[in-house]
Amino acid sequence: MLIRYPLIALSGFLLGIFFIGVLKKFSLGRNLLLSKGIPLIGGLGLGLSFIFVSLLSFFIYKGLSKEVVGIIISSSIMLVFGVIDDWRELSIWAKFLVQIIATSLLIFFGIRTQIIYIGNLFNIIITFIWVLGITNAFNHLDVMDGVASGAAMIVSVAFFVISILNADIRTAILSLILATAAFSFFLYNWPPAKIYMGNSGSHFLGIVLASIALVISYAPLERKVALLSPLLILGLPIFDTTFLILTRLINKSLPFKKSNDHLALRFLALGYSKKKTLFTMLSLCLFFCLSGIVVSQVSNLWGIATIAFAFFVSLVITIKMGKALVNG
Repeated sequence: MLIRYPLIALSGFLLGIFFIGVLKKFSLGRNLLLSKGIPLIGGLGLGLSFIFVSLLSFFIYKGLSKEVVGIIISSSIMLVFGVIDDWRELSIWAKFLVQIIATSLLIFFGIRTQIIYIGNLFNIIITFIWVLGITNAFNHLDVMDGVASGAAMIVSVAFFVISILNADIRTAILSLILATAAFSFFLYNWPPAKIYMGNSGSHFLGIVLASIALVISYAPLERKVALLSPLLILGLPIFDTTFLILTRLINKSLPFKKSNDHLALRFLALGYSKKKTLFTMLSLCLFFCLSGIVVSQVSNLWGIATIAFAFFVSLVITIKMGKALVNG
């Protein structure tokens, strides 16, 4: 049955290329959803690829589980409202309401943290914080060509590797489909971008990855540190958002305002080219993902050491990049 993985990967990639290409042509032809002449509809294309291939793959190979249905429905809601937001920008409260509804549906379909000893209520609260946090972190990450889609591709591959190592076929399939769909968009979004994912794409990627992180199997109970591996695998969007908030608070600025002081934009301010900045950001993402995979497989002691090293690297980058001069 190993042939299913190449077939699933090829399907996700080819359908992504097809949907994005068709939507790009439609957007340009109708002069809809454009930003400086570039279509904002790439997120819808990769989202459609993920949804179609997921439905087909689970129907053929595994059967649609309750959790998979929940992920598809919730991410579809984010995708549709994201397109509306790209067309006519929604208010912050409207966006937040949609995110709450989508997260509530995930919980309804059984997708939530399963931390013992803290009870259902606190697990639900942590789930809301996790899903909303990762969803918005990916939205903040999408400030430069290729960064969000490239990060989603690497993170998905990391989840795929852990799923294979733990014989978790369900999340392996989901992760592989998302990785190939993200890769199809990444080719269009390589600097200089021919298409943007828009808010629809960044929010879609965020909620799907947050959901996969919750349903994936990590390790037996005796290796509790392995439960922290999703924090490392999603380390780039988490670090990027944390860095942004901390530096803005230090500079006595509003934490969530729009400005050009994101991590990627600070590399540009230091004189990096767009391609070098993209390579640097994705290398950092790969570092976090490899650290997360290691933590999922080693003993508690080595896992703690790996986490400490990743934290040290993050601290060094924060100190160095916090000194980069930017406007705003």
